[in-house]
Amino acid sequence: MIRVLHSSDLHLGKPFGRFGGDLPALLREARYLSLGRLAAAAREGGAQAVLLAGDTFDAETPSPGTIRQALQAIREAEDLTWVLLPGNHDSLAATDLWRRIAAEAPPNLRVATDANPIAVDGAQILPAPCTSRRPGRDLTATLDRPTEDGAVRIGLAHGAVTDFSEEGDAAVIPPDRAERSGLDYLALGDWHGQRRIGPRLWYSGTPEADSFKHEAQAAALLVEIAGPGAVPSVTPVPTGDYTWLSACRDFLPGEHPGDALTALLPNAAARRKTLFNLLATGRMSLAERSALTAAIAEVEDDFAWFDADLSRLGLHHDVTDLDRIDRAGALRRAAEVLLDEAQNADLNGEDRAIAEAALSLLYGIASEVA
Repeated sequence: MIRVLHSSDLHLGKPFGRFGGDLPALLREARYLSLGRLAAAAREGGAQAVLLAGDTFDAETPSPGTIRQALQAIREAEDLTWVLLPGNHDSLAATDLWRRIAAEAPPNLRVATDANPIAVDGAQILPAPCTSRRPGRDLTATLDRPTEDGAVRIGLAHGAVTDFSEEGDAAVIPPDRAERSGLDYLALGDWHGQRRIGPRLWYSGTPEADSFKHEAQAAALLVEIAGPGAVPSVTPVPTGDYTWLSACRDFLPGEHPGDALTALLPNAAARRKTLFNLLATGRMSLAERSALTAAIAEVEDDFAWFDADLSRLGLHHDVTDLDRIDRAGALRRAAEVLLDEAQNADLNGEDRAIAEAALSLLYGIASEVA
């Protein structure tokens, strides 16, 4: 029985520039620590090796510290064999990177910078390293090369199959590559979510989430192969530390906004390691929108990051809302003008959203003064 742990797309050193404060550094640290979690998952599953199918580094020129710390984490897991494949972000074009890795590689690391098979405990790993950021051709065509008789054949590659490219690149790897090349399993990287293309071909996804695109929990794949020709058993193994959650909620007039929001959120203990993105749609009265804004303010600091987009939340007209702003005078006239603009179908969506947001703010200020 051959057991390996399949992972990819660690993107060590990723800057996470969209966030402020301490969060980018925390997310980078979580990605580094995912190497230790991969080692723990491999041991628990009885795997002999960890296969990293490309984009271990986010760029072709990671900092010296990022390289050194990654190699040290691999060195510390000396009971496991690690196989490291160049991906499109850290392709073979990064000659200085791979020269340094080869020079400093610990004894338990196999660097797959060419197509020569790598022997790992009864299996032959057949690599297809990325030659450049966008090679534009099927690099897996070399995976049909012969190996020792009786060896389990495992391909290791990085790139797009059908329409599953993370960066919108044209698909170049055929979905039946494993069968065409006589592989028992093909371990792919590039797509950051876990994806089964066929019984012998999987994307592992990244072991630590890095966007709201993929809903499933970040994980690696424990792959068990009974012998040559056997269909592999593939089991997802959770490895993520931070959770990225995105929710789209259609709010309706008459709902309790706080209760509706709470139903979308994880429990309090999980929030510190959760990035949460809310898109609110539907319609609410000014009072309900104000209550939703207050409910968001009550919980947002519990999270690693929290964002609520209310720009698509329509306004449900209620004359009592305007009365609460003012029954007459300049404030009432301003509120009526904003309400007319918010409901004016001749205005574009952005202008209506600005009017709704301004009316909501006016309502909030009037409520505080009252």
